[in-house]
Amino acid sequence: MKKSSLVIVYHRQPYEEAVENGRVVYRENKSPNGIVPTLKSFFGRVAHGHGAWVAWKQVSPRQQEKFERLVEIKDSYGTYVVSRLPLTGDQVKSFYHVTSKEALWPILHSFPWLFRYENVDWSTFREVNWLFAEAAAAQAAEGALVWIHDYNLWLVPKYLRQIRPDVRIAFFHHTPFPAADVFNVLPWRDEIIDSLLDCNLVGFHIPRYAKNFAEVARGLRDVEIESQLRVEEGMSPSGLALSEPEVPTLLKAGDRRVAIDAYPVGTNPDLVARLLGEEPSMKLLEGIREELGDQRLIIAVGRTDYTKGMRETLLAFERLLERRPEMHNKVKLIVTSVRAASGMRIYRDTQRDIEALVGGINGRYSNLRWTPILLFSNAIPFDRVIAYYRMADVCLTTPLRDGLNLVAKEYVAAKNGEPGALVLSEFAGCAVELPQAVLTNPYSTRNMDAALDQALDMPAEEARQRMAAMNAKVRQYDVAHWAQHTFERFGAILPAGTENPFLPAAAE
Repeated sequence: MKKSSLVIVYHRQPYEEAVENGRVVYRENKSPNGIVPTLKSFFGRVAHGHGAWVAWKQVSPRQQEKFERLVEIKDSYGTYVVSRLPLTGDQVKSFYHVTSKEALWPILHSFPWLFRYENVDWSTFREVNWLFAEAAAAQAAEGALVWIHDYNLWLVPKYLRQIRPDVRIAFFHHTPFPAADVFNVLPWRDEIIDSLLDCNLVGFHIPRYAKNFAEVARGLRDVEIESQLRVEEGMSPSGLALSEPEVPTLLKAGDRRVAIDAYPVGTNPDLVARLLGEEPSMKLLEGIREELGDQRLIIAVGRTDYTKGMRETLLAFERLLERRPEMHNKVKLIVTSVRAASGMRIYRDTQRDIEALVGGINGRYSNLRWTPILLFSNAIPFDRVIAYYRMADVCLTTPLRDGLNLVAKEYVAAKNGEPGALVLSEFAGCAVELPQAVLTNPYSTRNMDAALDQALDMPAEEARQRMAAMNAKVRQYDVAHWAQHTFERFGAILPAGTENPFLPAAAE
């Protein structure tokens, strides 16, 4: 099978599996939005060769013997190979549920008191990362670029460098990266940093996380920040909780130089506009409008995760109903809290808390004509979500910590400059891009209450001006802009004089 010039390494498979007439078939993801379709779009931009994707799939020990490791996929993004790692249930539990979610996740999000060490089997984490590295090495052409995604694959660069010293390695963090005093809680900090320093390029959403990584590396190893730049105007204004005026761009670690990038993923406003303009969405919008009547709509969308601040959102809404009885029968909150990793106690507890809060608030305030909160615990199709965004007067996006948060950008895209108020946590990565939002501190009840009041009482013209400014930013720094920037950074880490194979095919 032909080797690939671009290999994407990400734990999720780039399709949905279904069984038709007793056979397994692979379908494109139902939602055209999100990180998986965004990454798949890069395959269509590779000028030479074709793409490969490395992911894992849980199978039983009996299935491993006859498991089809390589599948060729043809969809609207092109033709590419998927190399699947058959992991057992025990491997998945140890590598993903325990080590990644119970040990690494709370540290990344600056919740060290939730760090769980006692059940971690680091040897299994190493084993799974080695399997990913082997699979990537097998798919990579000579001098290929291997693009690794997210913290649960932190050790892949180290192993890949050992197996294939010829390849170029890029790594992108979708999560926050904490300051040194939090990161260094991890007993495996040296191994992780050594692996990341084996990359040619390490990327983050915003300058703060890039700076944190550079400072951690400097503290643990003999690393020099060789260059740094002023942050691009409008991408990290001063005065915000996550502001950084400068961003490191190059580290010198021994004889290796590691480029650092800080550039946030965008959304697809053209796709959002197209979906909203289609007949099914028009009918859906009309139905929502009729159901709401004269009620004002607030929406809060997120996964079931203690970092997402959904509990804080619900409590703020409850306090709104307590202190402003004139809002009774006049406002409705739609909440989506989609279950995250299944089988984990902390997420079960979070979901139970959310359901209990919703039940308590509805039980306290509902009447025959009005139920204040509508809760969805399962994923809603993207076209329906953006219809709710379009109709929502207020979007509450208040994570306690978030690498970026695309919900905020999707809401702005759906409003397309029309009046609306985005209440946004200061600790969401996208807050540095969207200072016109009503920024709030989700740790402060008074701050949350004031932000919600400001959003609901905002004059229409002010809401329009704020939304127009945010919409201009979301449209300028959309997903296509991020892709173009990323390809340029890929080209910059190639050896001098090497043709850039990551240019768009149209440039040939």
